[in-house]
Amino acid sequence: MAAWHGSERTLAHGPAEGRIADWLAALALTADDPSYGGDGWVDVYGDGVVEELERRVAALLGMEAAAFFPTGTMAQQIALRCWAGRTGVPVVAVHPLAHLEVHERDAYLTVSGLRAVRPTSEPRPPTAEEVRDLDEPFGTLALELPLRDAGFVLPSWEELVAVVEAARERDAVVHFDGARLWECTAHFGRELPEIAALADSVYVSFYKSLDGISGAALAGPESLVAEARAWRHRYGGQLFQQWPAALAALAGLDRELPRLPSYVVHARVVAEALRKAFTAAGVGWSRVHPEVPHTHQFQVWLPYPAAVLDEAGVRLAEETRTTLFRRWQEPGPPGLAMTEVTVASPALEWTAEDVTAAVDAFLARVRELMRRDG
Repeated sequence: MAAWHGSERTLAHGPAEGRIADWLAALALTADDPSYGGDGWVDVYGDGVVEELERRVAALLGMEAAAFFPTGTMAQQIALRCWAGRTGVPVVAVHPLAHLEVHERDAYLTVSGLRAVRPTSEPRPPTAEEVRDLDEPFGTLALELPLRDAGFVLPSWEELVAVVEAARERDAVVHFDGARLWECTAHFGRELPEIAALADSVYVSFYKSLDGISGAALAGPESLVAEARAWRHRYGGQLFQQWPAALAALAGLDRELPRLPSYVVHARVVAEALRKAFTAAGVGWSRVHPEVPHTHQFQVWLPYPAAVLDEAGVRLAEETRTTLFRRWQEPGPPGLAMTEVTVASPALEWTAEDVTAAVDAFLARVRELMRRDG
């Protein structure tokens, strides 16, 4: 963390690297801006600045209402629980790589007693045919946009419309896990209200893409959001005060949301430069996935142990004040590592030549460590 924080140049952005003092200073600057009402009273159980954030999100998504939640996991569980009660069908059609499956400890199964069916196991969003051909009824189709663990991948606009229509044909409602929906407009060529209008409910995050502190929102029909608020209280999500998270979220909507399309465009430049740099450097096997990123995030795969790549990255940051990648993991065979790259404002100044030079310096340290370890 100290090496990354001390870097003068950063390619891959991370959401939680500032020191507490840095975050407090940024929050104070936001509070000093009259447009955020910093001279008003702190919220109590979700009024004030939290209500303002909810109104803002509902308007941005073109939905009737929105409710603030401390976590996206809670927002999603409550959305699925409410839809199961309304449809009378406790079955959710969901991808096995979705956040609901991989990162929420099976909460919708164990807490709400719901059950899953799988439209596909392929590392991509489901197709309309796969949704249409499911061999048992389901009440809700949950779509993660983008599908993070498959490489932040998205369907085309026409494919998304067809999938939603297929769910409607099955008398199911559609819920978007849109934690990163903010960054999907460039790929779809559509604005947020048109994208959100395809779904019956949408969850969005405030710290993913928007650089907020924490928190999420669930948006949809007024009656659904009112029911979700009741369940939020039952789940322990009716926090006494949430003004720091709400204030940071409002600032993120103003600062980061307009920039996201430029991040997506530059992510494609960076991805291509990385791919060419690995090839030119003689790496035996590498992959940038997708080759043309759908959002401002994508995966990089290299044939080295994650521990080696982590150490090489820290050495690069300490010795050159340049951060290229962050943490690596080995989700597949040992010795084949993957990292996620997020291209945000710090990366906009990087040219393709800058990327190539940093890759060469990084790989030099990787090879040195590999020789050391035999």
